[in-house]
Amino acid sequence: LFGGQIVGQALVAAARAAGRDEQVHSLHCYFVRAGDPKVPVLYEVERTRTGKSFSVRSVKAIQHGKPIFTCQASFQLSQCSPVQHQFTMPAVPHPEKLLTQEELIQKFLQNPNLAERYRKHLNKIQAEDVPIDIKPVNPPDIFCLEPQEPKQLFWVRARGYIGETDMKVHCCVAAYISDYAFLGTALLPHRQYHIKFMVSLDHSMWFHAPFRADHWMLYECESPWAGGCRGLVQGRLWRRDGVLAVTCAQEGVIRVEQTPNQSKL
Repeated sequence: LFGGQIVGQALVAAARAAGRDEQVHSLHCYFVRAGDPKVPVLYEVERTRTGKSFSVRSVKAIQHGKPIFTCQASFQLSQCSPVQHQFTMPAVPHPEKLLTQEELIQKFLQNPNLAERYRKHLNKIQAEDVPIDIKPVNPPDIFCLEPQEPKQLFWVRARGYIGETDMKVHCCVAAYISDYAFLGTALLPHRQYHIKFMVSLDHSMWFHAPFRADHWMLYECESPWAGGCRGLVQGRLWRRDGVLAVTCAQEGVIRVEQTPNQSKL
């Protein structure tokens, strides 16, 4: 199962057990077992605490009678404070000036020298029904094995129209979006290795300001560390007007073949 789907659905379950005027400000999750896409997922919610300003809801995602995922989400009633600051949004081209991921893949597929196995891989990606529009700011050369800085920038948005609705809905959709291609940031300095196994261990999010998940947001991803068969990634979702809307963090298992690849062609 796609991790972002489980995070998003768990947040839906937690939000339905929270007060109407409370908004989620953070969530912390652990992936504890592999999900089975052939059976439904049961979300069990515990009202851990309901306070005057903050409330906590604990969620277990269950399949075959065992938890595959646990999550704690904290909700807050709106409060004002003069203590405010944020980082500055990176200066990047507007999304209208960039190609979508599908358009970039189509360009690669038009290369007559593309090896058949990579053609099949790109066709498989192209065939996936991903409900997200993605426009990479600096798309990596898929044929280059040179190490790259562990940073990525994407413009992202949910496909379709969500509209003005409860902010909890947009937060749940952003949870889905946040897990897409996130852990792959940790692989950019190690592109010479063939990946044997890669899976998320945990996922955390902090929600700072209102946003629309069906409007373009800049997803700034970076990996400050990797080692011990694990990689850490951090992300920031920026609104187009420069407001920092969401901060994310994730650690995952990364296992590679010990012998580096010689060429991708």
